[in-house]
Amino acid sequence: MATTPAPNPPPAAAAAPSKTAINLPMLEIGDAQAVVFGYVDDATQADKVKFTNYVSGSACSNCALFQGEAGDVAGGCPLFVGKHVAAKGWCTSWAKKA
Repeated sequence: MATTPAPNPPPAAAAAPSKTAINLPMLEIGDAQAVVFGYVDDATQADKVKFTNYVSGSACSNCALFQGEAGDVAGGCPLFVGKHVAAKGWCTSWAKKA
C-alpha cells in the first residue's frame, strides 16, 4: 500500500520589518530643520554654551523620541520625518527615555 506524502506546511508569515529597517536617508547637519533643533550627529559635539539644556550622556539613543531599537546606529525621529538620526546624535528636543 502506497502512502501519500504529507502536504507541505503553509509558508510562515514574513516578520514585519523593524522601524529602522526602512531605508531612509540620514539627517544632514546642514538640513534646515536640523539647524533649528541644533542637531549634531555626535552628542559630544553639541554646543554646550549655546544649548544650556544639554545633559552629559544624552544622545538620540536614550531620548524618548528616538524610534530605533536598542543597539541600532540610527533610527527615526518624529521631529525629522523621512530621515534617520544617528543614535549617538543629539538635538535641543532631547527628553530622557522613561
